[in-house]
Amino acid sequence: MDETRIDEKLEEKVYIEQEKTYRKQSLIKLLAAVLIVAFIGGFGGYYAGYMLIEPPMAEAAQEITINPNDSMTAVSAVAKKAMSSVVGITTVETRPGGFFFSEQDISGVGSGVIVNSDGFILTNSHVVADGNAKELKVLFDDGQELDGTVLWNDPLLDLAVVKVERTGLKAAELGDSDQLQVGELAVAIGNPLGLEFERTVTSGIISGLNRSVKVDANNIIEGLIQTDASINPGNSGGPLLNGRGEVIGINTAKMTSAEGLGFSIPINQVKAIVEEIIDTGSFKGVVMGIKGVSVEEYEARLGIDLTISEGVVIIEVVPDSNASRAGLQNGDIITSIGDKPVGSMSQLKRQLYTYNEGDKTQLKILRSGEEKTIEIEFLEQVQ
Repeated sequence: MDETRIDEKLEEKVYIEQEKTYRKQSLIKLLAAVLIVAFIGGFGGYYAGYMLIEPPMAEAAQEITINPNDSMTAVSAVAKKAMSSVVGITTVETRPGGFFFSEQDISGVGSGVIVNSDGFILTNSHVVADGNAKELKVLFDDGQELDGTVLWNDPLLDLAVVKVERTGLKAAELGDSDQLQVGELAVAIGNPLGLEFERTVTSGIISGLNRSVKVDANNIIEGLIQTDASINPGNSGGPLLNGRGEVIGINTAKMTSAEGLGFSIPINQVKAIVEEIIDTGSFKGVVMGIKGVSVEEYEARLGIDLTISEGVVIIEVVPDSNASRAGLQNGDIITSIGDKPVGSMSQLKRQLYTYNEGDKTQLKILRSGEEKTIEIEFLEQVQ
């Protein structure tokens, strides 16, 4: 091979090596440019995102007493705040047995929440056997067990106040159930299947408001909070709490035909009652002084059709009562008290809890097919 051919081969090899080097350098430069652009774009996106997102988040933040850290969720923070205010309640009730003149003792278990440090506890009426329990025990967070006394209960509201002889207790903070919104956090604490599972914590959301649940043939509990936080029989009487650890309801029922349907009595329904019991040791509610039935029941019993679909038909006016002084008569149909419509005696009684001795209000009635407005004054109270 001549020298000219060798030189051409060498030049070709050098050219190929230079070509590889150039391509390698170009690729490196290209990669560096891409990284720089990505960094600038990412930083710009982060800065733009920060400017667009951060101010609204800061504006939406609210001061609350519970501030979970990295190791504590909102639910665990609520539980930590409220746990020692939750109690277990056990009862023994004597009921008629299956044989003539026989009796049997029935045990019950439920929950309650301390509402005053001097031993006042709020629970359900059915947890304390509607006031008929012959034995009632209250179990505290520190393991102490004490006898309890029912100061007040009402099966229509399914609420009761129990007193124990102990001071220095940690009372739960009561919230405002009128401010609840569907979708906000809800935490339930109670004894779902007995004291072996005491102070179980479940969580969910507020699923609905102003629900009505028929608990038996004669009673419909209205205005309830619906939640998907798990509520089982032993949870009855325990608190439903919001994200600030405030009691917003007293757990009362679970829909057995479906999962995720639990109900609580709004705490605002009982605040005034609790305050009076704490101040005086008892609660006296105003009365109207009538006996009555719903329009629906009246029509069903007599087989007639009235000209109105909802209301309370007065069967008897008690002599010398608030009703008789106001001029109410047998056969009158009460359709509203104040600005609240009524369709049953239980609804009417619940509305009476909002009045005090000496208050006046107006009743709308239907008398012989004619609508009338009557003023009533509550001048008497009963235990």
